[in-house]
Amino acid sequence: MSSITTYLRGSDTERLDPYPVKILKRVDRPTIRINEEKIQRADEREAGFNKYRRGEFGNDPKAKNTTHPLSDVLQNMQGLLRKSADGDVLVNLTPQSDDPEKITCHIKETAYFFRADLVGVCKLPPYAVYRYSNPTGDPIELNHKYAIAILVDQDWKTSEASTGDDWISTSMAYRSYTASGFIACMLADYIRRLGYPARAHMQGNNQIVIPPVLLWAGLGEMSRIGGALVNPFLGPRFKAAVVTTDLPLVPDRPIDFGLQDFCAKCKKCARECPSGAISSGDKIFRNGYETWPMDVKKCTIYRRANKKGVGCGVCINVCPWNKPYTPFHRSVRWTMRNIPLLRNFAVWADDIMGYGKPKRQNQWWMDLKVADGEK
Repeated sequence: MSSITTYLRGSDTERLDPYPVKILKRVDRPTIRINEEKIQRADEREAGFNKYRRGEFGNDPKAKNTTHPLSDVLQNMQGLLRKSADGDVLVNLTPQSDDPEKITCHIKETAYFFRADLVGVCKLPPYAVYRYSNPTGDPIELNHKYAIAILVDQDWKTSEASTGDDWISTSMAYRSYTASGFIACMLADYIRRLGYPARAHMQGNNQIVIPPVLLWAGLGEMSRIGGALVNPFLGPRFKAAVVTTDLPLVPDRPIDFGLQDFCAKCKKCARECPSGAISSGDKIFRNGYETWPMDVKKCTIYRRANKKGVGCGVCINVCPWNKPYTPFHRSVRWTMRNIPLLRNFAVWADDIMGYGKPKRQNQWWMDLKVADGEK
């Protein structure tokens, strides 16, 4: 076999990540309890939006959900990307090194070269693989050993100017879905050109449930926002795509930055949720996961039939971890991570300083007009 000329830095990872992930506390297991033996592999057809499309939430036939041209553009691009999710392996090329640590460093740097915001690696949990696909119901068999998770910021500038459930909300989500999917498709293609199988998983073309992968890859902790993770640098203001592969990699470890205690005290997302879908109560144990419960039906109906805009991301906007990466906010994050007694004060200060309220003077997008009183 011939060899591809690949720059592998080796064990020097000091400059790998754009955020200081080395300062985070690493733990052996995620900070929520997970009983792998109790987890039933999910059926993708049972996701909230898929149930809504089938009319299982008692949808109001008069409720018309208009998209925004920006989100339409992004969704169209996603449709093109899905064709590149998988492909043949080119077996005539191999990396220069067979050291998993060097290969892992190189793959992370490649993802950052493709403009990822954060990257993590884990072994692919078998229970994270969907059991059946949507809409066909075909069984899914995916036996790759590793998962590479890619996060892309939804953009602080836009988030700061938005209510979270206005016209730009879905476009922010699809900006990150499309960008992370673009990166995942290129990274999977690159790995296949190194001689290893790889598949990209993105919104609308997933064969896996994303949150468990992010947990094990050390990219966040599970939050009160049902099923969503919070990252210590981006907060919940991101979307993710994943590449699964058999390329030998070194997994990262889960992180603990105090979010379970913080979310237990904060409850701001539950207070501000326009649909009342987020619980202000305690965690429950469901399908092998210890999580805060969420009313998926309420959340989905509001997002699909929103009268004020399109979609919803209020919980993301109001979260105290949703901040820009400035020296001031870095110091606040340090306090929230390391001084539990000050977490209640941090939530109080977040309200006093008006975070989560839109700065409309910074709005750059164009809202839509409602024709004939309907959307």
